[in-house]
Amino acid sequence: MTEIFDSDGLRRAIVRLAHEIEEKNKGLNGLVLAGIKRGGEIVARRIQAAIAEFSGIELPCAGLDIGMKRDDLVTGAFVPAAQKNVLGFAIDGKRVVLCDDVLYTGRSAAAAIETLFSLGRPQAIELLALVDRGGRQLPVRADFVGKNVPTAAREYVEVCFTELGAERDALSISSGRKKC
Repeated sequence: MTEIFDSDGLRRAIVRLAHEIEEKNKGLNGLVLAGIKRGGEIVARRIQAAIAEFSGIELPCAGLDIGMKRDDLVTGAFVPAAQKNVLGFAIDGKRVVLCDDVLYTGRSAAAAIETLFSLGRPQAIELLALVDRGGRQLPVRADFVGKNVPTAAREYVEVCFTELGAERDALSISSGRKKC
C-alpha cells in the first residue's frame, strides 16, 4: 500500500483547491458546491469550510445522489437505493463546482452532470476531483485536481475520511480493497 496523502496532506490539498476555485472564478459570486455522495460530499463540505475560513463567505453546499443515473450500476438484476435530490438552493444560472473524491472512468461525473440538469440549468459546471487516477471511459476532465495519480485498473484508490468512521483521514493506493 502506498499512502498518497496523510491527514495533513489532505487538508493542504483541500485548502489549495478552495483557493483555486476562487481564483479561476474571479471571486465567489454565483458559486455553489455539490458533492457526489458519499466521498464527494465530504470533499465539497471541506471545500466549503476552507472557503468560509479565508473569505468569510459560506457557499451553498449539498450532497448529490447519482444512483439512479449510473449507467454501469442500474441493471435488471440490481437497482441501487436512491434518495430524492433536494439541494436546498437553486442552481439555475449558477456556477456549480461538482466535487468527487476519485475521478476514474468518468461515469460518476457524467451521472452527476445528468442529475444536476434534472434539478435546473446551471450557467456552468466545473468538476473537482481530490484524486484523478486516469482510466477514462468517457470524455471527462476535471477543472480542479488535488493530485494526479496514474493507476493500473487492478489497483484500488482508498480514501479514508473521519466523517465516514475512519480513525484518520488518508488516501492510499493498494492492490486490493482495504478497509479504512
